[in-house]
Amino acid sequence: MKNIKKWGYAGMLSVVVMTMNGCGEDFLTRTPQGTFSPDAVTDARGIETLLTGAYGLLDGIPASGSTWHGAVSNWVFGGVTSDDAYKGTDAGDQPEQTALERYVWVVTNEHVRGKWRTLYNGVSRTNDVLDNLAQVQNLDTARRRVITAEARFLRGFYHFEAKKMWNNIPYIDEQDYNKEVPDSAKVPNTENAWPRIEADFQFAMQNLPDQFSGEPGRATRWAAMGMLAKCYMHQAFDPYTGAPNNAKLQQAQTLLNQIIASGRFALMPNFGDNFSAAPANRNNRESLFEVQYSVTSSAGGGGGLGDELAWPYNTGPGGCCGFYQPSQNLVNAYKTDANGLPLPATFNNTDVTSDQGITSDQPFTPYAGPLDPRLDHTVGRRGIPFKDWGVHPGRAWIRDQAYAGPYSPIKHIPERQFFGVNPGNNRLHSNNYRYLRYDHILLWAAEVEVEIGSLAKARDYVNQVRRRAANPDGFVKTAAGQPAANYVIREYPATSTAFATKEAARQAVRFENRLEFAMEGHRFFELVRWGIAEPTLNAYLTTERTKRTYLTGATFVKNRNEFFPIPFEEILNSNLNGRPTLTQNQGYQ
Repeated sequence: MKNIKKWGYAGMLSVVVMTMNGCGEDFLTRTPQGTFSPDAVTDARGIETLLTGAYGLLDGIPASGSTWHGAVSNWVFGGVTSDDAYKGTDAGDQPEQTALERYVWVVTNEHVRGKWRTLYNGVSRTNDVLDNLAQVQNLDTARRRVITAEARFLRGFYHFEAKKMWNNIPYIDEQDYNKEVPDSAKVPNTENAWPRIEADFQFAMQNLPDQFSGEPGRATRWAAMGMLAKCYMHQAFDPYTGAPNNAKLQQAQTLLNQIIASGRFALMPNFGDNFSAAPANRNNRESLFEVQYSVTSSAGGGGGLGDELAWPYNTGPGGCCGFYQPSQNLVNAYKTDANGLPLPATFNNTDVTSDQGITSDQPFTPYAGPLDPRLDHTVGRRGIPFKDWGVHPGRAWIRDQAYAGPYSPIKHIPERQFFGVNPGNNRLHSNNYRYLRYDHILLWAAEVEVEIGSLAKARDYVNQVRRRAANPDGFVKTAAGQPAANYVIREYPATSTAFATKEAARQAVRFENRLEFAMEGHRFFELVRWGIAEPTLNAYLTTERTKRTYLTGATFVKNRNEFFPIPFEEILNSNLNGRPTLTQNQGYQ
């Protein structure tokens, strides 16, 4: 914090020199070199620097520690723990991730602790902004209000991400933390944090501008509105029973309708535009809030560091490390019927053909059945172009096919022409993480309409998303310009049984959510917020353990695995007067 002074060697040496040469006592008031001065952050320039630092943790990269623990993409916690993906790589690599994938969650898992530390580091930075802002004199009223709103947006964001992970969290604001009072930040986690998180986003929504000209990445009024709607949607169903909460659905509906009616946002013409590093596709009209990535020339500097393990292996893009491989279950979900509609009840009965067990120099014919074209923007598979990197060769890009299957992640990987040139890590890149998009808004609105509105309107929102996916200009194509697979996708007709009842419509909307956002780190948290994680994931494991033997015995335990364990060291560190202020989540010791 700002009042901590570190008297390093350079600072002490400067004092010694001045003592020997000074002829008066004025040197005693000078700030020693090598120390941190509170004055540096209590002027307009300093507070802007602190705010930039608070934004700086959005990507989840901490000042120290393993970067993938805190990645904003949540590929470990939202992807590997779901039915979207396997851990990937081989059996001996990152065993803590294997434990997470198998739902053997323990309080000492360092990945879980790394996520906690990253998020609460972000909370600390935002509170630093608000704490110091009160002392800044040379700042006009309008900018002071906006800085407050930006900081509160970020504080809400970091607490929201923590709430998704652990549910029972301490909410810490600049009043809770008092730099003059030791241990003041040791706040209990017995209070429901939702109202205070909502209050941060409400304040941001009321005080942020509609846009910042020439400054993409800053939180806007619309980003805050979208995040507040996201908060309501995460409370719209009981995570243990799935029972709907109509009050939260209605609150979400009000905001979602405002965003839709504003006309400020629209789906990009092509689904793949949202996963392109091209400057024209970053911060596009579909994006409500985007975490900014960039490439720097310094060793180890640049965006996407949290995803550095989740690249194809060997001769593939990045040349490392083979993590986060899409599951066969996910690939099967993209099958369609002859009418171009999904198969939510039967998609996993048979597998889309893969090159499992076939080397790259052996012949292989890709699956010829009808597929949703979003598959090949989501999964890298043998015989299909992998963005502009060429045709995926199969096994040559897979670290251990027998262990973790034949597929590669693709959404977050930039095109070759925008590939990182960083001397320390060529997997760093400028392909922003699109945290909140207009397609989220449409599909949340569809969820709301299913529960408290019109099934016809829900179908319309879903069809808007499917209509964009069906644009042939956005299909993955061969070098000859032809569709790379048998893509067959259509909108739901008015007579569709998928929207004839609330139960069928709920299934259709949730299935569409998976197809649209797979491999983006949302899936596990979606299953939990819908209250269907236990049956969905145990059904997934029943089939997948016949393909991936390391999943034998893996079981999602209801009333425990919905939320992660609070790290043991954080409970230990919370001790106040001999007793911890943090309480462990149910099911963990």
